[in-house]
Amino acid sequence: MNEQRFLVVGGGRSGVAAAKMLLDLKKAVTVFDGNENFDKNAFCEKIEAEIPFIIGSASPEDLKNFNVCVVSPGVSLETEIMKAVAAAKIPVWSEIELAYRFDKGRVVAITGTNGKTTTTSLVYEIVKEWNKNTLLVGNIEIPYTGLALSSVPNGCTVAEISSFQLETMRTVKPRVSAVLNITPDHLDRHKTMENYSALKLSIAKNQDKNDYCVLNFEDNYLREHAKELSCNVIFFSSKHKIENGIYLDGKDFVLTIGGKNEVVCRTDEVTLVGTHNFENIMAAVAMTYCLGVPLDIIRKVTKRFVAVEHRIEYVCKKNGVTYYNDSKGTNTDAAIKAIDAMPGPTLLIGGGYDKKSDFTEWVSRFPGKVKLLVLLGQTREKIAETCEKIGFKDYVFAENMEEAVKLCAENAKEGDYVLLSPACASWGMFKCYQQRGEIFKELVKAL
Repeated sequence: MNEQRFLVVGGGRSGVAAAKMLLDLKKAVTVFDGNENFDKNAFCEKIEAEIPFIIGSASPEDLKNFNVCVVSPGVSLETEIMKAVAAAKIPVWSEIELAYRFDKGRVVAITGTNGKTTTTSLVYEIVKEWNKNTLLVGNIEIPYTGLALSSVPNGCTVAEISSFQLETMRTVKPRVSAVLNITPDHLDRHKTMENYSALKLSIAKNQDKNDYCVLNFEDNYLREHAKELSCNVIFFSSKHKIENGIYLDGKDFVLTIGGKNEVVCRTDEVTLVGTHNFENIMAAVAMTYCLGVPLDIIRKVTKRFVAVEHRIEYVCKKNGVTYYNDSKGTNTDAAIKAIDAMPGPTLLIGGGYDKKSDFTEWVSRFPGKVKLLVLLGQTREKIAETCEKIGFKDYVFAENMEEAVKLCAENAKEGDYVLLSPACASWGMFKCYQQRGEIFKELVKAL
């Protein structure tokens, strides 16, 4: 690889990490960013080096000297720069692909529409208890390229992988992978559910008989297409007894992998709530068991694990009203799970960036559960139209999060729940879902 010249597309967090990793490897790096006002000096400060840039657009002449393009996950393959890269026949790697090629240990990779962060966090905590040389990378934490060079031969990397990153994954071969579920999301980029579903399952495309892929038995697509995989398939199920996997039997998590038949723990022994979280727990238990972690370690860590920030996160109780932050509920399926987890009348804050989602199923859960819907952002009129179609009239518009929190506080009564679970991405009004959640929590605590 000594003669390769790398073009890193995207000057955000992933681009910074990829460029820095390549520089550490003594590779020639140029960074492209489509923003005409991109701050090159700030980027160079972050990587502690001076490098060449291409800003705005790239001509065939600009691209002729590159033989690898590392694309950031936020950059669609349909953009002009990526079309130009394709025309120049430059191989495209995801930032995940670049990092994997230099990872010295075993890789555990998790994808799915919902539950990725919770499951990845639990897997990491379990594996770290067993093997101190464990890294946490991907969407959840530091970009994979930010830590790959610190991996060791006997170590493990636990990675949360998005569909955007899977688009340009070439050789990544996890020791254990998982697809937690597949529901409509990011169709503005992936166009069809067929494309999106196939992309999710492609996390296992390079795995063989020495590897494991953990799948949700309740997901029709995953159940039907599991036979196409070359690796060992392990199912988890919240509704069915599984012969070789893990299932929920009443309150018991029952592990049956390899002929075993043992209760790992019970639902009343863990801190996570809701069926969706029980599925996350089962996926994590199955993955770590297949990796070789002793069951006593899996059991101990699972019992003490607490929910991740911004995912049905308890904020506080004010005047008898309980507030929950589910800012990570960026699609309708996640938002449905959050509503279902609320034990009483709920005042819901929703709306945001439009990913071309259909809100019908989400809105159909409102009658009898949501006493007031406060709508924000680009999708608020679209969601309101859906509400009108199904006859749900208890909604209002807010201009910002401050007004939304105030409206909820004014209309909530003792015993009610206020839930931020937008069913939409945060872009446009906020930098990211984390910032949206933090602002919500600050406003609630200041009531």
